[in-house]
Amino acid sequence: MPSFAIELKEQLKAERQIVIDRFLANGKTDLLLTELTKNVDEALSKSWANFNLPASAALVAVGGYGRGEMFPYSDVDVLILLQEAPDNELQAKLEELIQLFWDIGLEIGHSIRTIDECLSEAAADITVQTSLLEARLVIGNASLFQSMKERCDAAMNPRAFFQDKTLELRQRHAKYEDTPYSLEPNCKESPGGLRDLQVILWVAKAAGLGDSWPALAERGLITPTEARQLKQKERALKDVRIRLHIIANRREDRLVFDIQTAIAESIGFKSTETRRASEYLMQRYYLAAKAVTQLNAILLQNIEAQLFPQMTSPVAINERFNEVNGFIDIAHDDTFDVTPSAMLEVFLLLSLHPELKGMTSRTFRALWHSRFKIDNKFRRDPVNRALFMKILQAPQGITHALRSMNQTSVLGRYLPNFRKIVGQMQHDLFHVYTVDQHIMMVVRNVRRFFLSQHAHEYPFCSQLAANFSQPWLLYIAALFHDIAKGRGGDHSQLGMEDARVFCVDHGLSEEDTELVIFLVENHLTMSQVAQKQDLSDPDVITTFAKLVKDERHLTALYLLTVADIRGTSPKVWNAWKGKLLEDLYHMTSRVFGGQAPSADRELKNRQEEALKSLRLFGLSDKDHEKLWQQLDVVYFLRHDAADIAWQTRVLYDKIDSTVPIVKCRLAPIGEGLQVTVYVKDQPDLFARICSYFDHKNFSILDAKIHTTKHGYALDTFLITEPAFADSYRDLISLIEHDLSKMLIMQSDLPLPSKGRLSRLCRNFPATPTVDLRPDERGRYYLLTVSANDRNGLLYSIANVLTKYKVNLHTAKVMTLGERVEDVFLIDGLALNNPRSQIQLESDLLDALRV
Repeated sequence: MPSFAIELKEQLKAERQIVIDRFLANGKTDLLLTELTKNVDEALSKSWANFNLPASAALVAVGGYGRGEMFPYSDVDVLILLQEAPDNELQAKLEELIQLFWDIGLEIGHSIRTIDECLSEAAADITVQTSLLEARLVIGNASLFQSMKERCDAAMNPRAFFQDKTLELRQRHAKYEDTPYSLEPNCKESPGGLRDLQVILWVAKAAGLGDSWPALAERGLITPTEARQLKQKERALKDVRIRLHIIANRREDRLVFDIQTAIAESIGFKSTETRRASEYLMQRYYLAAKAVTQLNAILLQNIEAQLFPQMTSPVAINERFNEVNGFIDIAHDDTFDVTPSAMLEVFLLLSLHPELKGMTSRTFRALWHSRFKIDNKFRRDPVNRALFMKILQAPQGITHALRSMNQTSVLGRYLPNFRKIVGQMQHDLFHVYTVDQHIMMVVRNVRRFFLSQHAHEYPFCSQLAANFSQPWLLYIAALFHDIAKGRGGDHSQLGMEDARVFCVDHGLSEEDTELVIFLVENHLTMSQVAQKQDLSDPDVITTFAKLVKDERHLTALYLLTVADIRGTSPKVWNAWKGKLLEDLYHMTSRVFGGQAPSADRELKNRQEEALKSLRLFGLSDKDHEKLWQQLDVVYFLRHDAADIAWQTRVLYDKIDSTVPIVKCRLAPIGEGLQVTVYVKDQPDLFARICSYFDHKNFSILDAKIHTTKHGYALDTFLITEPAFADSYRDLISLIEHDLSKMLIMQSDLPLPSKGRLSRLCRNFPATPTVDLRPDERGRYYLLTVSANDRNGLLYSIANVLTKYKVNLHTAKVMTLGERVEDVFLIDGLALNNPRSQIQLESDLLDALRV
């Protein structure tokens, strides 16, 4: 690297650090962006001057650099503008120049074009057209640059540009799930981020309406107050992005958990007894992003009205609202002042008139500024209470109405406790949304059960929903099930009280009120019973049935439970959990049909169903007998008829096999593989099998461990891995061969691997817990462990159980995002000795820690 480049690199680095230090002292975002831009301008100008380039050429800043917004580690986008295509000599010199830009420490994005090439590229690519819109001359031929700007401006089609940029915006929002409320938002690209603000200024500038917030206010597109709000929110978002770059020491636009606390503390937030510093930061961020999305909607609609004027006359909906160009519009500027209840009525009308595309910007703005009128008097008004219930009972548009009410802060004003959880983070690594957005997702999921067009998603839920006559009761339960998060105490109990007050205030019958508060209080119960308790135990079903009381409560709780789990994270729901919940529903439903849980009846039913299946595969009525004589009642109660039939088919003629038998198939639930292992029992068998799955990076979702009367292990595993869907035939062959071979070799068990924790787990570690207690009959012990998920965790647990000669009967592995809660049914002599029991628990805790 030439000495000139070294000196320039050191100078640029030192100047950047001075600017950063000054920002950390004064917090002036605009000053930092301007000074960093100036520093880069000077470095590029010196480099350009050092190369003796033609006087006809120009160096042009484009993109964010052209806009004059250089963040600490932003890319530097430049255009080298030429009068004509370069010859070989000039091309080589320009390539050397670009290399110099890199050598001095800049991440360069560059293009070398003539004006004609700029125009043709802009016509073909909206991204190029956008970057040229913000072009700025750094050094070189000013007249050439001016000619390029004039020709680009003349070629600009504001209407087409507006349509392309709004389509691009919708596509980008969809990529980020149309919410600014993810727990690790992208402060540049997520909805409500800096890019949304840039889109507004781009389309406004292209349309000749202004290129700043004050300019848009002068044109009447926003009010001066809104212009100030936009400037304030923009400054807050820029401040976060600057600090992200500084703390990460690289270009980073995601507010990842790793650095949220550091950013919060650099701004001045302090952790308290109840909240982390990062929570204060993120709530401020979410409120800023929410305001941006609201003002963005107003501005884009106003700009669209300027570009695509429509002269249709308003059509009266009623005395307070009109339909204007497909949008609902207030009939008078003071509609919400004269009739405050219209703030709820507008959402009801949007639900009742699906042909309406939304609110006009005038209505949206008036609603936004009038929301403070929703006070205690407003909430007590019977008219408003009736309107809110009508929104929940509308035939369509309920999810959209509630989301819009949350977006405009009307929902939080009407339900003050809901307002407290807007933008509130959840640090359980189970939910990927803020509390309010999770609630909106659960309402949406419940609603979809009642819509025929979504019946293919969860057919059983849709079937139950079709016979549930009051879906709005489920929407109320969904609204309140997590409304007390973050208050301290049991959120189910606190939320139940909130729900009770709401139901009484809104005139629900005693029966309906009881159902809603039951659902809120017990919204976690069905999931816990299905995933942690032994559903083959009649007492478990009887106890759950007594809690649920009747079919109506059971159906409502099942629908809410499925919707709740699905609304936490795309990773949490799986077919296995769905099957457990559905099995629990059917077993409990039979109790309400007058059929008390009976092990004998269940045994007989499963055996008869399995025999019917076996006949279809050509087995005689006696082929199963030798195997079944070695199986006890527990086996038949813990396996469904399809599993019994499959295992009988593969084992009926191998009862006394001297070699291990491993058989696999696609799991009947539609996800993962089912693996059956049949081998002479041995003390470390479960640990040995777990070590194999651990080595192959397979996740074990479920394990049923059984020992036949003549001393053979008959173990069944449900395993999963992302590649199963693409190569399951090869995997089946691999597992059947390799696992059998490993069980024959009987080599020493490998030491458990200390798998690395994920990034999320490192930032929000779950304290490992071990709970060991006898079941109600005192025959078995229930072992529950909770810890951060990692590779090798189940094998580490199995290794400890082997050490203490503990027998495993069932294992249920429940993954909750980045945390696992595993439940094991065990017995063994060590559990009868208090001292060895304590030592076992201690060793398990050690195994759970990384």
